[in-house]
Amino acid sequence: MNNRLFLFVAGLLFFASCSSPRNLAYFDNLREESVITEKIANAAEAKIQPGDRLSINVTSLNPESNVLFNRGALPAASNANVGGVAYVQETEGYLVDKEGNVVLPILGKVKLENLTREEAENQLTNSLQTYLKEPVVNVRFRNFKVTVIGEVTRPSTYQVPDGNVNILEALGMAGDMTAYGKRENVLVIRETKDERSMVRLNLNDKDILKSPFFNLQQNDIVYVEPHKARAAQASTNARNISLILGAISVVTVVVSRLL
Repeated sequence: MNNRLFLFVAGLLFFASCSSPRNLAYFDNLREESVITEKIANAAEAKIQPGDRLSINVTSLNPESNVLFNRGALPAASNANVGGVAYVQETEGYLVDKEGNVVLPILGKVKLENLTREEAENQLTNSLQTYLKEPVVNVRFRNFKVTVIGEVTRPSTYQVPDGNVNILEALGMAGDMTAYGKRENVLVIRETKDERSMVRLNLNDKDILKSPFFNLQQNDIVYVEPHKARAAQASTNARNISLILGAISVVTVVVSRLL
């Protein structure tokens, strides 16, 4: 009797705890070699787009001019004109308008759309050499962000000042996926001016490194889909507890009768 009861309880606990194994490794099909080298085919640096807000810092041998560009010679509330163009220096940086332009003192409208940070720095430096002595320009994104949601440790929206982030770095900022995140089915949502793209990526596969969605762009959303086990977790836990309590009750009754 005692042996049968033991086997019955053990069987209940075994089946309650069983679940199919899942692959939680990234790039699981990568060969086990000391060094693997390949050309980067999808290297991409963020490009300036309408709606971006930029920090543009100018240094030169003309201190007064540096203040003009970096702090604004005009009050933020002013509607004055500089070089015939309305200019307002905002504390949040320079806003790229719908035409892809920013408005700078002296230079007026400057088109920066579709330029990388380095390209924008070079263009502004060349333009300012007429007015400043040995200008050095530094451009940073003020509002470049990506959003990571779903089965990650810290779902949130994350700022990326240099505008360069890939999907692994974004997941790292979010504390990585939980054990319930489907690494083989990560959704990236990307919006451009008039188009929305959605693609599902398999992070178990090393070929993800070649995907044009591996490097994220401004306002990309990364959604980590939960495994079915997550949806069933609550009911499973409740069922397991019921089975365990039932088994304990049976043991208690049997033992009390034997005694």
